[in-house]
Amino acid sequence: MGEITPPKAGSFINKLKKVFGYFTIYVQVNPTKFDILLLITGLIFAIASGVPFPLLGIIFGQLIDDFNSESCTAKADYSPEIQASYQSEVNSKILYVLYLAIAQFGFMYIQLVCWSLGGARLAQRLREQYFRSMLRQEPSFFDDLPSGEVSSRLNGDISTIRSGTSEKVGICISSVSFFVTSYVVAFIKDAKLAGILVSLVPAYFIMSLVGGWFIEKYSGTMSDCFAAASSVASEGLSNVSVVHAFNANQRLESKFEGHLRMARNEGLKKALATGVQAGFMYFIAYAANALAFWQGSRTIANSVANGGGGASVGSIFTVIFVLVDATLVLSQVAPFLQIFGAASAAFAKLQRDMHHQSAINGMSDTGLALPSSTAGHFELRDVSFTYPSRPEQQVLRNVSLECPPGKQTAIIGLSGSGKSTVASLMLRLYDPVEGSVLLDGQDVRDLNTRQLRGCIGMVQQEATLLDRSILENIAHGLVNSASPEHEALHSVLIGGKLGEVATAIREGQDEIKAAEAHGPEVVKIIEMVQHAAELADAARFIGQLSEGLGTMVGSNGTLLSGGQKQRIAVARALVKDPKVLILDEATASLDSRSEKEILDAVGRCSEGRTMISIAHRLSTIKKADKIIVMRDGGVVEEGNHSELMAKQGAYAGLVELQNLNTDSNPSGQNAESSSVDITQSEKESENENTPEVVKSKEVVIDTTEKPLDSPSNAPAKKTLWYLTKGILPIMRPYLLIALIALIGASIVGAAFSAEAVIFGNTVGSLTPCETPEYIRSRGNFFGLMFFILAIIEFFANIVSWVGFGWVSEKSIYNVRVLLFRSLFEQDLQWHQSAGRNPTGLLGYITNDGNLIAGLSGSVIGTIFSICINLVVAVVLSLCIAWKIALVCIAVVPLLLGTGVVQLHVLGQFEERHENAFNQSVSISVEAINSIKTIASLSLEEETMAAFRRTLNGPRRETTMVSLHANLWLGLAYFLGNLSYALAFWWGSKQIFNGTYSETQFIIVMFALLVSAQLWSQMFALAPEVSNARAAVARVLAILEIGSAGTKYKAVETSSEKDPEATAPTKSVAPATQGGVDVEFRDVKFSYPARAHIPVLRGLNVHVRPGQFCALVGPSGAGKSTIISLVERMYLPTSGEILVDGTDITKREDISFRDHIALVPQEGVLFEGSVRFNVSLGARPGTEVSDAEIEDACKLANIHETIINLPDGYDTLCGANGSKLSGGQKQRLAIARALVRKPRLLVLDEPTSALDAESEKLLQQGLEVASKGISVLAIAHRLNTIRKADTIYMIEAGVCVDAGTHEELFKRSESYRTNVLSQSFGGE
Repeated sequence: MGEITPPKAGSFINKLKKVFGYFTIYVQVNPTKFDILLLITGLIFAIASGVPFPLLGIIFGQLIDDFNSESCTAKADYSPEIQASYQSEVNSKILYVLYLAIAQFGFMYIQLVCWSLGGARLAQRLREQYFRSMLRQEPSFFDDLPSGEVSSRLNGDISTIRSGTSEKVGICISSVSFFVTSYVVAFIKDAKLAGILVSLVPAYFIMSLVGGWFIEKYSGTMSDCFAAASSVASEGLSNVSVVHAFNANQRLESKFEGHLRMARNEGLKKALATGVQAGFMYFIAYAANALAFWQGSRTIANSVANGGGGASVGSIFTVIFVLVDATLVLSQVAPFLQIFGAASAAFAKLQRDMHHQSAINGMSDTGLALPSSTAGHFELRDVSFTYPSRPEQQVLRNVSLECPPGKQTAIIGLSGSGKSTVASLMLRLYDPVEGSVLLDGQDVRDLNTRQLRGCIGMVQQEATLLDRSILENIAHGLVNSASPEHEALHSVLIGGKLGEVATAIREGQDEIKAAEAHGPEVVKIIEMVQHAAELADAARFIGQLSEGLGTMVGSNGTLLSGGQKQRIAVARALVKDPKVLILDEATASLDSRSEKEILDAVGRCSEGRTMISIAHRLSTIKKADKIIVMRDGGVVEEGNHSELMAKQGAYAGLVELQNLNTDSNPSGQNAESSSVDITQSEKESENENTPEVVKSKEVVIDTTEKPLDSPSNAPAKKTLWYLTKGILPIMRPYLLIALIALIGASIVGAAFSAEAVIFGNTVGSLTPCETPEYIRSRGNFFGLMFFILAIIEFFANIVSWVGFGWVSEKSIYNVRVLLFRSLFEQDLQWHQSAGRNPTGLLGYITNDGNLIAGLSGSVIGTIFSICINLVVAVVLSLCIAWKIALVCIAVVPLLLGTGVVQLHVLGQFEERHENAFNQSVSISVEAINSIKTIASLSLEEETMAAFRRTLNGPRRETTMVSLHANLWLGLAYFLGNLSYALAFWWGSKQIFNGTYSETQFIIVMFALLVSAQLWSQMFALAPEVSNARAAVARVLAILEIGSAGTKYKAVETSSEKDPEATAPTKSVAPATQGGVDVEFRDVKFSYPARAHIPVLRGLNVHVRPGQFCALVGPSGAGKSTIISLVERMYLPTSGEILVDGTDITKREDISFRDHIALVPQEGVLFEGSVRFNVSLGARPGTEVSDAEIEDACKLANIHETIINLPDGYDTLCGANGSKLSGGQKQRLAIARALVRKPRLLVLDEPTSALDAESEKLLQQGLEVASKGISVLAIAHRLNTIRKADTIYMIEAGVCVDAGTHEELFKRSESYRTNVLSQSFGGE
């Protein structure tokens, strides 16, 4: 299937296809036989449930004839016997009403259950099918589909489809069946009158189709705009530390607002379309009634004139009654039409993604099978490649290279030269544009992709972990292992057993004992994981974690340090003992000691294995059998280290750039002689230091947290008054519009009672006891009244629906912007505590925002008009005939009760399973963010299984909830019909007794019972109301912790201009010249969830104004924690952190961040242009010029790269910077920091992704940029910080030594060893 093309405005055929395309939702999501049975049963019983009520019209017509006979008899000869006979006849007919009510209850309940259950099951299947189709796509597909958009589809669009494919469909079919049956009855009773009225049906349906098309069109555009806004929020929440560091909240909020504003504008158009549609539909319905009364009165007058021959008053009443009620019922379907239109638009969006044919399907079984004796001989022949998102920029140009089997091949080169692209092509994450990639002589395009990836172990440049335990993350490497002995473990690996073992370990059980409870396969997996952790030098830090292998790593591994994440990724690659091991900057985040230990371990177990290393740190690949040097997408040199050094070419130049100045090595030692035993030398250096120096060991940053009870996670049950009071300030600016809309809704509601008055008087006038002239005149008058009512209804509905729609769209826009603002106002500590994660927090904006938006203008207008109608009907009835009214009103509490119970049942289900739906969306968003990792490890099935497991709870309970909740909805309809029987029985007694006239009775009956009918239908909107109420409670809990608390004000943009563009432009020059003074005084710190594990243990560090200071030490020693504390992302347990002499731990103000610029360890970028990303570094309230952006990029050595891009500074970076290489991202992150012109520049591993040449140029730029300011840098590459004024050696959370490079080189054995291990000695 191809992509869905929207219909052209002028093509009615296309409009019809679009409308009927809605019904394809049911058959295009792989329904089971049970689902088809539900669909057919629901259809049959929905049709059946529409039949009984029109049959009641026949009985009511006969009752009217009885009343008329009684009335006429009273004027002549009337006796108790005659009265008794009339009453007996009425009673017998009322029994038929009871039988039909029972039949309709049965039909209605069955169809409601079928449609409700069918809709829920359809949503579940669609959720899984959409996610599966996403996992099937190649990585390039997601260049233009960010994870935030996927979240919006899974949260918002599937909820919309669920709402538009459930019990409302059955009610609509029932209403259409009612309508058709009514016309059948009408034609039987009076064909001429029915024939005149049927002419209005085409107008009615044309209006439905045309209005539906516009609603679907605007809904689709809204969905796209909101998905784009969700993507902005998703990226921001995933990188909240960077957002906070730059105070970039307002700039991201401005971008978020821009997308939301477009969605809001489309929503306003949709509100107008639904309002006009509703107005016309009500007008047509009431105009039909006017025509019916006018023509009916003429027919009865003719009948009376002919001496009673022809149609009786009862038969005319039947025709008018059923057709009036049918048009009323059909007009009440109007709110559902926009829900169906929105569902159809949402499905079209999902379908477009689902039907995209993936060029590379890692889940397919097609392709040649790999032999078990795969040698691992990779070859690229004349390969040219461009990324699909940037076809005009060639990344590889006719590349031919060979990686011999069983040998180590290193690929090196400048940043952006195509090294990582080569690795991606070998894994078949992409296919070359020209040429071929061969494995053992076979083109990888001919091989089964899953098996190809199964024989490769890959450690990517940016270590990506999934939000599971360490155990599960390492075991992920086994999921697609090519080893036959691992096949027996597959079912365990994709099942939930490992998660259960991890939970048991977190609860204190021994790892092996916890595994033994689940069988020998799990024990074997645990042992393999432990061995891989040893090889990757991860066992030490895992052993020090209180929860060991059961420790949760957090979303994208945020609860571990960069080095710890990288070691877990290495263990994951090694655990399956792959034939080919690809290391793409696998040790970039590690200190020299850890790097050497891991590479030595990999070297020991790499016998007979093909190893491909991509590296910038050339000392790590010195011993490679073959080194391939790349530049500008081509191979420039090949050979081993000695051969290439002898050539004195590109490789030798890179070595020379990276070598540390040997003047620092007074003894003339080389790396070979000094780094024989790094661990031993470190131990010796420990003894030389003072007793206060803590032994060098890795400190574990254990930030794992258990979910805590939190108002934001599970808000306490809030009263309706609390919710109303909370949401009122947001709506306050629109109260005038809301009041006008309320007046419109009041008129719509009152019109139902006005209709009852006209109807009662008309029927009372159309009696055979009156003269033909009187009947005609009254018919003309009341027909005219109905037409006037039709005109009033037309305008009142437009005012009500458009007004409430306007208020709804404006309010939900404000809610989402305020949510965004409130979430980003919370500190990093809040974001990482109480089980919160970026996807869960995004759910407040996407899921809860959509649930509140579900109460659209049409729904609110309908609910208000029905509520007002009930009040007017009760008052009117009590005034006209209180004795009849009191009996009828007795049913009202029962109707209300059934609705309340239904809301309660749905509300409880929502509360119980709210977390399950959030978890499922979290898994899907994480999978899209980590799609290259998912694909390279072939984790698609495992991820799908985890996704399904989160939804097991709601899936199991759906049937019971459908049976339970719809019982009350069915009872509401049943009680409405019983009310008719009760009203006729009691009313007939009052008429026969002479207490009230027939006119009074019909007014009261019609007013109250139409009201009851509308109430029954309104409770079909119960899921929307229930979901919205729960969402409002959750949203208020977040808004209340925002800066304005409960006194927040609406966000109103009177102008459609970008608020950022109208912000006052200030000079970006720092208010205070010179560097920032930063001092740590005896700082101790533990992450809140693990207070018993200290990270900093009395740290003392002082960065003086204008100094360049560096922090060095082993991975996980707490260096990045120091930077987080400088930015006040967390508060220390004790001690002082002074910034320019002020203790920032004791002040709320964070304006000091304006003078600080951060370059994070991973070059975090946001979706948007290069210019936008660099400008995010500007100080709050200021704008940077293009010249300043270019200057910063020149200093960061990225300007030339940017201007060579087709769109220059307007080039889009892609979601999370996906369209740029790792080195390009890192240099842009540096430019973003420099454009701020900070007084303190904080660099966290700024050159880890850079080649030697880029690093040298960057250092030169930083030297210029950092003149006169303070610099605090973390580096494992000691060349980066060689010129630092002071280098602080951080080990075990304290400073063990400090000095210049030369001083530390002379007196610290561990520092000297690290320096020498990164150089090539004199070679």
